[in-house]
Amino acid sequence: MKSLYAVMCATLVAAPLSAEENWTRWRGSDMSGVAEGGNPPMAWSEDNNVAWKVELPGHGSSTPVIWGDHLFVLTAVPTNGSTAPLPPHAREGFNPEAGGGRRRRGGGRPAPPPSIEQEFKVLAIHRDDGRIVWEKSVGTAAPHEGKQANNSYASASATTDGEILLAYFGSWGLYALDLDGNPKWDKDFGDMYTRGGFGEGATPALHGDTIVVQWDSENDSWVAALDKNTGEERWRKERDEVTSWGTPLVVEHDGRFQVITTGTSNVTSYDLETGDVVWYGPGLTLNAIPSPIEKDGIVYVTSGFRGNAAFAVRLADAKGDISGTDAMLWQIDRDTPYVPSPLLYDDILYLVKSNNAILTARDAKTGEAHYGPVRLDGIYEIYSSPVGVSGNVIILGRDGNALVLENGPELKIVRTNTLDDGFDASPAFVDDEMYLRGYRYLYRISE
Repeated sequence: MKSLYAVMCATLVAAPLSAEENWTRWRGSDMSGVAEGGNPPMAWSEDNNVAWKVELPGHGSSTPVIWGDHLFVLTAVPTNGSTAPLPPHAREGFNPEAGGGRRRRGGGRPAPPPSIEQEFKVLAIHRDDGRIVWEKSVGTAAPHEGKQANNSYASASATTDGEILLAYFGSWGLYALDLDGNPKWDKDFGDMYTRGGFGEGATPALHGDTIVVQWDSENDSWVAALDKNTGEERWRKERDEVTSWGTPLVVEHDGRFQVITTGTSNVTSYDLETGDVVWYGPGLTLNAIPSPIEKDGIVYVTSGFRGNAAFAVRLADAKGDISGTDAMLWQIDRDTPYVPSPLLYDDILYLVKSNNAILTARDAKTGEAHYGPVRLDGIYEIYSSPVGVSGNVIILGRDGNALVLENGPELKIVRTNTLDDGFDASPAFVDDEMYLRGYRYLYRISE
């Protein structure tokens, strides 16, 4: 007969992990950007609280996702052996006083279609020491279209629920693997053509056994639901939208699951089961990039290219066309983010202005400003989305600097940290560890 101790140990080993104990997708298990229960150190540098640092092959701005002992990272590796670009502060012509950290020449222009093939890879990295446990090449292609100089061919993040790992490379396919890297199925959606040739970046949503892909482009736009186990389409709805980069958000209200999508023409909610439109509201700006977030039955959307737009939607009142109705809890038209998604921590909504180190903190229920817009010293251009952990807000810069702020209605800067890399990807958390994916390196920050 087995001892009680052995039975207890076996039970502990076999107990499944939950999404809340991991970082399963872009912005975390609930896409809020908040690491509930996390407590990593708030001070770090190249020689302080860096448990390990490993160089990653290729280039990508996708966030690592975490399940159990492994991180999963997507990357595009040029087959000619060229390395990832230097972070902005290490590039020739960098001038932080001219243009918020951008280079003087050509910083945001799209590139012509590349002649260099890219190998699209999925990496499984062990949390303990950063070693690559396995890597899977899912395809090789010369991209049909260029990209904005600051984008990458691996900008969408992986997604997992502990059973399946989704690796999405947009025009170069959606791949379903098990957590050991074995392929299960793949899907080719064709070639996307983006506004200005800026490239791709939206991440699919995974809820239960349903995957949602939002495909907003210059040639055709749609949103579709796929079966997690087979990749078969359950429904597809055409969209009257130009290119957008927001990741769809699945929320539950009154026993019904909705898919919230952003866009330039409309913000639209679809029924997760049928694809029917539940409600729709005003559109955002061109190049709608930030992803929606939700808390306590209120959805927050924003964007900030060639204009400013942000509003809050009360789901209890949202049916049909919500423009000008009580469902629109509040609406603002200034100081909103271009690339970074907003952070909702407790009842405070943090918004970066464009891609600049200018921050506004607003009351999430009323939209009124607690403070800001205020310029943050010691940090320049921002692409990474702010995150919240252990009562602090972390804002990463493309120059390798990071600000730690105290979460609250008054601006209190706790400290500034610096690493040798620059950051477009947003942080990932598990336990008391934080993972930062830079232009060249992946860092584990922990005591």
